[in-house]
Amino acid sequence: MSGHSKWATIKRKKAATDQARGKLFSKYIKEVTLAARQGGGDSNANPRLRSAVAAAKSVNMPAANLERAIKRGTGEIGGASYEETHYEGYGPGGVAVLVEVATDNRNRTTGDVRHIFTKHGGNLGEAGSVAYMFKPHGLIVVERTALAEDALIELALDAGADDVSVEGEVYEVLTPPGQLEAVKEALAAKGIPLQSAEVTKIASVLVPLSESEAGSILRLVEALEDHDDVQKVYANYSVPDEVLARLTQ
Repeated sequence: MSGHSKWATIKRKKAATDQARGKLFSKYIKEVTLAARQGGGDSNANPRLRSAVAAAKSVNMPAANLERAIKRGTGEIGGASYEETHYEGYGPGGVAVLVEVATDNRNRTTGDVRHIFTKHGGNLGEAGSVAYMFKPHGLIVVERTALAEDALIELALDAGADDVSVEGEVYEVLTPPGQLEAVKEALAAKGIPLQSAEVTKIASVLVPLSESEAGSILRLVEALEDHDDVQKVYANYSVPDEVLARLTQ
């Protein structure tokens, strides 16, 4: 069982402090800006922007901030020019780690990411060393209290989802990347509240970890996620629920 999505949920819940919320806002602003630059400022015609705006609104980002980020992306106003890139490496226990960043200074970010890997018992790898292990999927997270599992399975599969699984206190609905919006809209039309909905990457192979190794990889992932330029971190570790609960108390 992967600890990745659970860790992401825990991180979102921990984002209640002003400092954590500020970091989260910064990441979403970058994503909105990049999405608008790539596909235009009309969220109805730009699925990536639509998802980015929805995610930003889920953490109560002010509308004015979103509007500025979109205009910055479309070139209507000036601002920093972000470049998307990624880094690949290995963490404790041989866990593969893929780090997606948005930066205005690649040399600075490369040095910072390399330092974080080294400090936490990992090492930065060559391009192509681990990226092939992670495949894009749509991921929708629904609270288990929202509806019965059978009802969700029927709705989600009819709308184009690939799979529905129970992960602790939530359901995880997996979709092809191109079907994420259709499945999300189908669930929303039935009044089902969504905890999150995003295109993510899921590892094809998971590495089971001891509790000590799990603690080490979580510290590495957290340090990477705390960096201002890092947008998302993917790692192919497997941690039982009870171990993850102890490590994140």
